[in-house]
Amino acid sequence: MSVLAVPGFPAASSPVFSPEGITARVRHIREPVHVVSGPDGRELGIATGPLPGGPVLGTLPPLYPEWLGGRTFCEAHKVRFPYVAGEMAGGIATTRMVSEMARAQMIGFFGAGGLAYPDVERAVRTLAHELRSRPNWGVNLIHSPSEPTLEWRVAELLLRCGVPRISASAFMELTPAVVLCSAHGLRRGADGGIVRRTRLFAKVSRPEVAERFLSPAPPALLGPLVAQGKLTREEADLAALVPVAEDITVEADSGGHTDNRPLSVLLPRIAALSDTLCRRFGYRRSVRLGAAGGLGTPDAVAAAFALGASYVVVGSVNQTAVEAGLSDEAKAMLCDADVSDVAMAPAADMFELGVKLQVLSRGTMFAQRAGRLHAAYRAHGSLEEIPSALRASIERDVLRAPFAEVWQRTRAFWEQRDPAEIARAEADPKHRMALVFRWYLGSSSRWAITGEGARRADYQIWCGPAMGAFNRWVAGTFLAEPAHRSVVQIALNLLEGAAVFTRAHQLRTYGVPLPAEAFSYTPCELA
Repeated sequence: MSVLAVPGFPAASSPVFSPEGITARVRHIREPVHVVSGPDGRELGIATGPLPGGPVLGTLPPLYPEWLGGRTFCEAHKVRFPYVAGEMAGGIATTRMVSEMARAQMIGFFGAGGLAYPDVERAVRTLAHELRSRPNWGVNLIHSPSEPTLEWRVAELLLRCGVPRISASAFMELTPAVVLCSAHGLRRGADGGIVRRTRLFAKVSRPEVAERFLSPAPPALLGPLVAQGKLTREEADLAALVPVAEDITVEADSGGHTDNRPLSVLLPRIAALSDTLCRRFGYRRSVRLGAAGGLGTPDAVAAAFALGASYVVVGSVNQTAVEAGLSDEAKAMLCDADVSDVAMAPAADMFELGVKLQVLSRGTMFAQRAGRLHAAYRAHGSLEEIPSALRASIERDVLRAPFAEVWQRTRAFWEQRDPAEIARAEADPKHRMALVFRWYLGSSSRWAITGEGARRADYQIWCGPAMGAFNRWVAGTFLAEPAHRSVVQIALNLLEGAAVFTRAHQLRTYGVPLPAEAFSYTPCELA
């Protein structure tokens, strides 16, 4: 196995006992490191390379970033690194980003959420052509409770085009679409084991949702799929013997859809649940748990692996990568963010349900303005019921257009996407109000993607605290320059730094007196 080429690391020499010497040697992660005692027998130091002379109290083998996660993850997905670039919606996770990750022997998911079907189809066909010989790439299937037909069509598209990995996100319940993706193509292998043609990842932030994906698909969903000819009887029978997803991404405090849960609480809780369900159902293979949310620095990535994650998923910070499908202006706003420059705001796709997502607050008024729209929606039964003063304020300060004009734009949109929404809105005034307000929420994310300068104060940019932590970490380094922020360089540096932190922690548990500087890593260009 090849290793990352890391410039500037000195060759091993004699044992070191000074804080400066120990700090320098901690970074020699690809060499054995020996814990040694000093001449007086009380002082502890370290040496790297061949065994030194004198008392050796313990030895740690070489450590590679490739080995931080679960080896079964890399084997199952045929990748070198236990690292995934997440599916930032609206095409922000671009086809280019997915291709770069695949070639770097990691996994990337295309951000299909929020896109019209033709846009998703175009991207899927592009990736299927470019990466046809590679298994380590995928596309997002986002739960669309207001557009179940679109969710189903996207699921069928992904299977028809042979997408090897699918990441299901924002699901609160299992749907026919996600069960179809899980069960389609199941078969018995030569050894009698169940073979999956498509690998389904499930991104969850609640134990009750995790339980649904950790369990076999229910007969109530499998039966109709067989009756409709979407699954064979054999596929349905095999689906009853395996979990819906064998890769469960535990999402903590992230950008976009999030429950703001701390990873240190959520991951162990779902890990215990996974162990219980795997025993209950007698699965032949264990389920792999990944970590997402709040991972913008090497120490956060190292902590995720220390909690038992088989892989990590990094999302928000990749929005500043050169491959990201976000405007330069929006990227610059993200580069200025600190850990507290975030807020919760109503989500466009689940507006009526009151679901919120985490967005950038610095430099944009989106969170406050979207909150005003949702408050008006909850308080009134229709656009006509909104008091004139409030209506004038919303039209002037938020929509920048009269309700009637926004409705015409909204109507034109749904005529192309799903005409049934128009009929429903004309029969239900409150739904019509929701669609008008959702026009603002949906447009605000597109304005950030396209760089609509006149609507800069309305940019909806999905962002969690990890973005600010990432900015502080890379300050003054080559990754501070946006032009150097490739998705692969971000990934390699996060993994390299995580390995350094892991090595430092190992040595500290051996009793080596490590200074604070040993728990640090400065980004550098890696290959």
